[in-house]
Amino acid sequence: MGVNGMLTAGGGPLANGGAQVGFNVFRNTAPLVLPIDCKEVLPRRQCSPFNHNMMCGLPGYFRRILKTSRGYYCLRSFGVLTGQQYTSSGSHQYDGRLYPSHIPTSPVQKAILAVGSGVAALKNPYRHDMVAVLGETTGHQALIRLRDRMRNDSEGCTILVERPRIRLSTLDLTQMSALPDGTLGREYLRFLEENRVTPDSRADVKFVDNEELAYVMQRYREVHDLLHTLLGMPTNMLGEVAVKWFEAAQTGLPMCVLGATLGPLRLSVSRLQLLVQSLGPWALRSGSRARCVLSVFYERRWDQNLVELRHQLNIEPAPVNLFPSSKKTSSNS
Repeated sequence: MGVNGMLTAGGGPLANGGAQVGFNVFRNTAPLVLPIDCKEVLPRRQCSPFNHNMMCGLPGYFRRILKTSRGYYCLRSFGVLTGQQYTSSGSHQYDGRLYPSHIPTSPVQKAILAVGSGVAALKNPYRHDMVAVLGETTGHQALIRLRDRMRNDSEGCTILVERPRIRLSTLDLTQMSALPDGTLGREYLRFLEENRVTPDSRADVKFVDNEELAYVMQRYREVHDLLHTLLGMPTNMLGEVAVKWFEAAQTGLPMCVLGATLGPLRLSVSRLQLLVQSLGPWALRSGSRARCVLSVFYERRWDQNLVELRHQLNIEPAPVNLFPSSKKTSSNS
């Protein structure tokens, strides 16, 4: 599929050297002036309605429980789990929500969602909507640690202030396709084309009860495909498991740890042996030693050489090449 195919629909030029400032579901389109210490800000946009499709993937028992309280928790105001309360009148625009896609839930409801989505995800690991719910309802403490790492990094702090989004509408696909082979932008675009994926497929965060942490989770989702590019991993089961091992060591998100633990059960004997003996130790070592991958302003690095970027992030080259021998490996040149 060429660059003028599916991916060019909705493509647009980047602003401010690669970051479309203010393009964000968590605040309005006009950029806000924020303090340098990356404090949380109040959301300003009209809230979207409750997404009923999410519940369709849950087992019937959990769906029936949630139906009894759905109308209640969608309209009431819910205190942030961290203990922070927003008292500005701007928060009332959301009927108690903290950002447009937010669905306030109690700890009991979060537990039900976590168990139900976990069961659904175990039955079908390709249910990305259930995997997303599991990540949001179990990752609060890990998100706090990731947020703090971003705050302590100058580039990460800038990301928290400007809130860039990786979407088709923020990517200049024509410019990226003109970049030399081996650059981050060209290899990322090649990954999207060859795997027929789009960054727009990443669902908006709903169940994180903190506006800033919700953005951190959103950023994690949107850089996942970039991690495949950075690590040189395909989207087959072995490649996905290797990326999950890296993410588990890097983020500590329970969802990633669960995926890294259960994913190998779906591998063949030969691929499991390759994971245990080679790819697994490499992924864990790289994930634990690398700079926080959420603190990288990729949108301003499209023209950077991929090998150079890996070196800056302290990511070792993959010990084996999982792509077909016929694939052009320009990124390793």
